[in-house]
Amino acid sequence: MHLVSCGGWSSDAYWAARVCRELTRAGHEATLVCRRGTEERVMSRAREEGVQRIETLSLRSGLRPAADVRDVKAVRAWLSGADVVHVHRGKEHYRVVALPGGADGERFRPGQDGADLRRELGLPVGLPPVELPIVGLLSGFRVMKGHAVVVEAARRLAASGRAFHLLFVGSGPFEAATRESIARAGLGASTSFLGFVGNPARVVGALDIALYPPLESDGMSRVLFEYLAAGRAVIASRVGVAAEVLTDGESALLVPGGDAPELARALDRLLDDGALRRRLGNGAAALAQERLTGARLTARLIDHYRRLAARS
Repeated sequence: MHLVSCGGWSSDAYWAARVCRELTRAGHEATLVCRRGTEERVMSRAREEGVQRIETLSLRSGLRPAADVRDVKAVRAWLSGADVVHVHRGKEHYRVVALPGGADGERFRPGQDGADLRRELGLPVGLPPVELPIVGLLSGFRVMKGHAVVVEAARRLAASGRAFHLLFVGSGPFEAATRESIARAGLGASTSFLGFVGNPARVVGALDIALYPPLESDGMSRVLFEYLAAGRAVIASRVGVAAEVLTDGESALLVPGGDAPELARALDRLLDDGALRRRLGNGAAALAQERLTGARLTARLIDHYRRLAARS
């Protein structure tokens, strides 16, 4: 049983749903318990991810005796049919087991054709990608995600005469500021904003260079694993999980978080070297397939569940 109290489709909610799906595929019974009232924001998205069994609790914050008592009674009734209760976003950590995240290895995979997206963006199709590579970032627009660093790095490259198309995918409070920065840098004609997309795998598959530029540790870092699984050439900030799972020059190029000149140099290197992009993409895909898919994550989680159940 997986309990998730998120009011929206956060990384915590996504991972709870993904694990439930993978547990079911592995032959286990998995139930996702969500906050009541989140049908559109959480539960419908969980069903799209393949979750089959969903229950609800009030999961209200603060002291609400009546709602809390009802939740406790419901959980006690469910416990007889559960071997493990996994609470996401819990604060009481008596023992920590660290597992890297993972991507949907079926949805995100190497070799996807990005021609349709190139046509939608008005970019040439059929020419060698080096002539106009797509450099992309999939992320919500928040300060710590590093959009300002990407704009500055792109400005430096464009000033040196480098040709590329910059692609931002996502939404958030700092989108307007990013658009203004792009306009001030003179990059409007070579930049596209797609907003929220329902099929990110299609976009990721069209990227020649995928950017993961957070200024600091980015929590679950889901999009990084999706880049890797899709076999993209990745440039990543050397922060958080990226520093733990990636090898510079083998599965990605690593740069200091927040360092626009270093990001520009790494981009310049990849724009020039198609063979390096392919080598990094192959290394990324191999790493993801070996360690960083949702199925691999869930297999390790099942082993941990079994050890816990054996002690109870």
